[in-house]
Amino acid sequence: MQLKELLQGLEYSCSGDLQVTVADLIYDSRKIKPGCAFVCLRGAQADGHRYARQAVQDGACAIIAEESIELSEQIPVVIVPDTRYALAVMSAAYFGHPAQRMKIIGVTGTKGKTTTSYMIRAILEKAGLKTGLIGTIGAVIGDQVVPTENTTPESYEVQYFMKKMAEEGCRCVVMEASSIGLKGCRTAGFTFDIGLFTNFSPDHIGGDEHASLEEYMECKSMLFRQCRLGIVNIDDENWEGVLKGHTCELETFGFSDTAQLRAENENLVSRPGYLGARFDVRGLMDFSATVDIPGKFSAYNALAAIAVCRHFPVSKEQIQQGLSSVTVKGRVEPVPVPGEYTLLIDYAHNAVSMENILETLQEYQPTRLICMFGAGGNRAKSRRYEMGEVCGRLADLSVITADNSRFEDVMDIIEDIKVGMAKTDGEYVVIPDRREAIRYCLVNAQKGDIVVLAGKGHEDYQEIKGVKYPFDERVVIAELLEEIKKA
Repeated sequence: MQLKELLQGLEYSCSGDLQVTVADLIYDSRKIKPGCAFVCLRGAQADGHRYARQAVQDGACAIIAEESIELSEQIPVVIVPDTRYALAVMSAAYFGHPAQRMKIIGVTGTKGKTTTSYMIRAILEKAGLKTGLIGTIGAVIGDQVVPTENTTPESYEVQYFMKKMAEEGCRCVVMEASSIGLKGCRTAGFTFDIGLFTNFSPDHIGGDEHASLEEYMECKSMLFRQCRLGIVNIDDENWEGVLKGHTCELETFGFSDTAQLRAENENLVSRPGYLGARFDVRGLMDFSATVDIPGKFSAYNALAAIAVCRHFPVSKEQIQQGLSSVTVKGRVEPVPVPGEYTLLIDYAHNAVSMENILETLQEYQPTRLICMFGAGGNRAKSRRYEMGEVCGRLADLSVITADNSRFEDVMDIIEDIKVGMAKTDGEYVVIPDRREAIRYCLVNAQKGDIVVLAGKGHEDYQEIKGVKYPFDERVVIAELLEEIKKA
């Protein structure tokens, strides 16, 4: 494809031949190959502009940059206001604008993006609409799950996955639109058919993420200037702020009487090994639904999924079937155990998500609520204090252990967690080895307990000193149960 064709729709200036043929788009200088166009991205750790000359020496046929770059070779240098936005627009053109061949649904919010996305996909697939998914757990194309490094991958990968989905016969795509993804223009270059807002609470503030809560909200709001229809949780006190400057049509959902699609008569369903929720749908639709994921927040997520799916040729029965069969790896995921207690794996890895899951599980009135958790290394210490305080306040017993300690000593991280724990009267034990901590939970669980292993969720590794070691908690649990049985 010619460089000129890739630049359509962009504001730019250029020196050089725009008729040059571009074999690929590359934004990582370590992956340069002959005939590619190198897009210089500025990141938290590195600036692609520094590697432009080396990219040319390695075979790049064009440079896309935000500033002038002097080169000895005579190749086109394209100057654009924002190379991240340019990468998104160019990637869409390079892959043949796949979003135009499918219905694209974007889901944003502090919590619930992954679960809601999987619910939407489950319902649409029950209706015979093959649906791809891009999110935290990876890119899902049919039965294939391709791991991704970010909730919302870089725009080039987004377009690549959408092209693959279109080729595989997908008619719809559900995508988690994270605030960082929206901020970094990873979702630019196409228009979402539907944008969905789940909820908003403080998170991702500081470091390389967002400078302030206001910036975080502003980034969330970008989705509603990139979609045709916005569907929002009207019960969230921040919904108007998230919609500031929106250009889309609007619909609302929630438990509120003012919501266009409402949930009523929500109640919890439980038995050993099973936690769920049942509710009635009113307003724009009228039927009852059950979701096999615990808590009122699951009813919110399910209602959000229904609000989206009602815009497709989907029956009430297909909605019910989808919700009653959906499972999300690492999101309050039940694990079968031989005892009369409930064991769950969850991705909760900060105070907000920890508080949410523990308060939800308390509603099921367990004999004891036991939470095993750690905290990530090379992250803000405040997160550890907050997690310790939340768990000490809400769990009957906390089992403090390792998570991804990265380049920190696990005992230093645990000491920080204990600082927050000390502000409560919560009981806790410290077992630094995560495998042994799980063994402790399995051996000591009693009838009626709910045990949640928090922090890892869908992850199948532990990161220690820069190395990712295999660690899938489902595998570990199975091995430990067999060991316990033999003992």
